[in-house]
Amino acid sequence: MDTNNWRPNQGAEPIMDNNDWRSQLQPESRQRIVNKIMDTLKRHLPVSGQEGLHELRKIAQRFEEKIFTAATSQPDYLRKISLKMLTMETKNPGNMAGNLPSNQGGTSNKPPDPG
Repeated sequence: MDTNNWRPNQGAEPIMDNNDWRSQLQPESRQRIVNKIMDTLKRHLPVSGQEGLHELRKIAQRFEEKIFTAATSQPDYLRKISLKMLTMETKNPGNMAGNLPSNQGGTSNKPPDPG
């Protein structure tokens, strides 16, 4: 009979409840995930200037926070984020705007950024 369920963690295997895994995830790890989400979004959404990047960061942070709150475990959190990013990559491999030309040679067709 397993009687370890009611005892606090005593250094063996960590007992992960729904909230414990969240406290174990370092803020730096979450920030790296937000940065990866931003990289994915930048490849698919047209962004111009610092204001556009700021909006993109807010979108990435809200998305990460929503998944972080809804996930039942760290593997679930990582799986949900990975699946969403993979869906974005495979759904529209060009860019999500669809009507903008692909410009892999730089920003030659964009006006200079005044800021």
